[in-house]
Amino acid sequence: MKPIIAAAIGTLLAASAHAQTYPSRPITWIVPFAAGGPTDALARTIADRVSRELGQSIIIDNSPGAGGTIGAAKGARAQPDGYTMLVGHMGYMGAAPALYKKLSYDPVKDFAPVFRFPDTPMVLMVRKDHPARDVREFVDYGKKHPGKLNLSNAGMGSTSHLVAAMFASSAGIKVSLVPYKGAGPALIDVIGGQADGMFDQTNTALPQITESKVRPLAVTSAARVPQLKNVPTLAETVLPGFEAATWYGIYAPKGTPQAAVDKVQLAYLKAMGDRDFTAKLAGQAIQMLPPEQYTASALGKHTAAEVARWKVLATKANISLD
Repeated sequence: MKPIIAAAIGTLLAASAHAQTYPSRPITWIVPFAAGGPTDALARTIADRVSRELGQSIIIDNSPGAGGTIGAAKGARAQPDGYTMLVGHMGYMGAAPALYKKLSYDPVKDFAPVFRFPDTPMVLMVRKDHPARDVREFVDYGKKHPGKLNLSNAGMGSTSHLVAAMFASSAGIKVSLVPYKGAGPALIDVIGGQADGMFDQTNTALPQITESKVRPLAVTSAARVPQLKNVPTLAETVLPGFEAATWYGIYAPKGTPQAAVDKVQLAYLKAMGDRDFTAKLAGQAIQMLPPEQYTASALGKHTAAEVARWKVLATKANISLD
């Protein structure tokens, strides 16, 4: 176990000694997207491991709609007793305040951060018979045929929508961004040829790429993904400096007892100290972070920084959902 994780666990063990009765019943994690998508898949993988550490089951409550903001609002309004938490990510916990003039929750003020997941890079992939054979040809096609390219996404405000909008703005092309009720249905239409392509997260895209159901053009991470070593980054091809990855975290409603937050964080840090478990995540092309970035404190700082960052990015890319 890494020293930083071990030290954090020691501190949390002492702080949560008086919370031995928690949890006494199953915990619910709200996932604001449909079952089968990348957010749902990663949440279930981590929930399964954390539940074993807690000795109590974690139930996934899929509450899709409005780019995740419906589920996030549900999480903010939940009883702050430690038994309902939100699986949050870049879209509705980072970008949403910049995209919606009226948002029924505040990602920073209405939640207590619990822990941060590893990050997940995204990959631009197209239908098998698309005429563009690489990302340069894809951008050239978009410039020659303004508005003819259609990129499916998991819903307005989802990471697949936001990254596609950033890409189009940075590349100087006009594309049609087509929202679906989750990444799963969006991907099905790329595989079926009804959509030209999409940006999807590596943990769910990898099996489709391996089976040659879609064709990958580029990844959004700063470095190439080991499982897709022949797929270049956007930064090394057409967009120098471009980097994007989906970040996630678990949030509890504001007012949740600190002992409950600490207990769940402790269970997660123990899981992330397990080499077999982290190897399983890395095998899905999920990007491991320095151990100190997994903590509640780090997630809180990261969330605030992302809210501020997206106010600039949304203006630059001209993204608004109102």
